[in-house]
Amino acid sequence: MFVYAEWGQTGHWVVGEIAQQHLTPKAQSRIDELLEGRSLAEISTYGDDIKSDPKYKSLNPWHYVNLPLETPYSDATKNPKGDVVMAIKKCIAEIKNPNTTKEEKVFYLKLLVHFVGDVHQPMHVGRAEDRGGNNIRLQWFGQSTNLHRLWDSQLINSHGMSYIELARDLKPLSYQAVEEIQKQPLEKWVEESHSLANTIYEASPPNSNLGYEYRYRFLPLLKTQLQKGGLRLAALLNELFK
Repeated sequence: MFVYAEWGQTGHWVVGEIAQQHLTPKAQSRIDELLEGRSLAEISTYGDDIKSDPKYKSLNPWHYVNLPLETPYSDATKNPKGDVVMAIKKCIAEIKNPNTTKEEKVFYLKLLVHFVGDVHQPMHVGRAEDRGGNNIRLQWFGQSTNLHRLWDSQLINSHGMSYIELARDLKPLSYQAVEEIQKQPLEKWVEESHSLANTIYEASPPNSNLGYEYRYRFLPLLKTQLQKGGLRLAALLNELFK
């Protein structure tokens, strides 16, 4: 199995910042206690930060799930080493477990924040044969890159906004729209990212020279994924710490 990069710092920070804005007072209080005042944005890259430590190597497959083009997660062959869906469920179970220590709850909370961000990055629900787009070579404004890196960081960074600015620059949503996004189950998140990944593959053939037109088409979809990730993370944390 392969190690992927995710959203990059900016994307994870945006997801954390949006979630922070939608926490209930009770959830905020419990999370402040566990994280000792650190924000969700601050700890959102923890899952990547620990990759250099050999003792966490077994967690590498937890950042993604590989799905063939037309295969839903429910029908896919599961990786025995785990995937991002299993990882999210594992983190939830450990946080809810009354027998886990505070240190363990903090560890799994930081991973949970990260993995919810990961599952909303479409190339984390990409195909195994091209390593979620890592093997698809492209040109981005004339510079050599690959499809995964483009969606991890280059597309979002080309917008030229900080994570705070991005979190404020998202489409205003009604209460009903927020509620609809937040009530969708984890499997629906995967389905959405998988569908978007298939659209991205079709629009990004190998050796394409991509730029303004591509950014105009896909930046709004990327921002929608960040927004959904943040809102769903908040709903999940509000439920865990109610």
